Amino acid sequence: MTQTRLQDHADSAPTHVSPDSRLHRAVTELLASAGIEIGGQRPWDIRLNAPGVIERAIAKGNLGLGEAYMDGDWEADRLDEFFSRLLGARLEHYFKPRKQLLYFFTASLFNLQQGKRAWQVAKTHYDLGNDFYEAMLDPRMVYSCGYWKKATTLADAQEAKLDLVCRKLDLKPGMRVLDIGCGWGGFMGFAAEHYGVECVGVTVSQEQTRWAREHYAHLPVECRLQDYHELDEPFDRIASIGMFEHVGRKNHRGFMEVAARCLKDDGLFVLHTIGKNETATVPDPFIDKYIFPNGDLPSIRQIADASEDLFITEDVHNFGADYDRTLMAWQANFQAAWPDFQARLGERFYRMWNYYLLSCAGAFRARDLQLWQWVLSKHGVAGGYHRPTV
Repeated sequence: MTQTRLQDHADSAPTHVSPDSRLHRAVTELLASAGIEIGGQRPWDIRLNAPGVIERAIAKGNLGLGEAYMDGDWEADRLDEFFSRLLGARLEHYFKPRKQLLYFFTASLFNLQQGKRAWQVAKTHYDLGNDFYEAMLDPRMVYSCGYWKKATTLADAQEAKLDLVCRKLDLKPGMRVLDIGCGWGGFMGFAAEHYGVECVGVTVSQEQTRWAREHYAHLPVECRLQDYHELDEPFDRIASIGMFEHVGRKNHRGFMEVAARCLKDDGLFVLHTIGKNETATVPDPFIDKYIFPNGDLPSIRQIADASEDLFITEDVHNFGADYDRTLMAWQANFQAAWPDFQARLGERFYRMWNYYLLSCAGAFRARDLQLWQWVLSKHGVAGGYHRPTV
């Protein structure tokens, strides 16, 4: 059944459809093609607890499916596997709501990340409470993909990632390093401790700024509560780790221009970002509404276009499969710590956060999302850039 026909059935269907309806049968067949059974007993099978779940998913896509899950209207013992199978079979193309056209035009025509909007994600997400993130993340509070090639723990994977970035930047003692979107300062603290550099980082989160200043007061690390647009000073090296996802397609070029004006002519810039496989797509409506307001994942083409004539691409490294393991580690920590936060955050938040972490893990497992590290230079590395052993 085509996507249009599936949508037409949803438009004409009542709020509750019986298992014998054409719409229910069509969705059952689609899910079966991904190895998912409605009412099945396997961990990735979906169990419907209330009417209307199928209709909400078709009408509103992942937003409808996610809100139905938050409402307790459906369950799957292994959400990560459910989404891995769903996305691996590319079934999301059958569940794209007609409203998605509105999302596309909104993202394309309006700058959703400028001015006060640039600060919204911090208030919604990053300022949930440092105690919450201390419970979920590693000791360095790194909220981006770990590097698991030789690591066995989350802490090891994050330190391996930070060291990889330092080596890709070819850090030397005394260098001045900028971290655009520094989070809780994990990269800056690691680089200052292990490579003898001086670091400046910017973030729009008050909680992140407070935590970084408290924990790295003994190091040559400066954490600023500042919009990256305001940066205009020279640095030997630049890193941006897990922040470009918030920049937005209207601002990709401006971001690169800021990095170019701040990077010395012989410097290097490492851009670490989640990426999408197709350019002409819209931000996920569930993630946009509940997790990262105004987020906008870039594609390879968008990054290349934004950096054209400003930077030379020296290296691109994809280790997106490692994000699956990182997200599952975060989810395990979240589960273990939940009794400490249950009274404060409530059951609906619990279901929302599990849906966020596990659906994203499934997306990376299905290779529907990627994680790239780009190494950029302004004029090309003499003799060529050589990626350090990874």
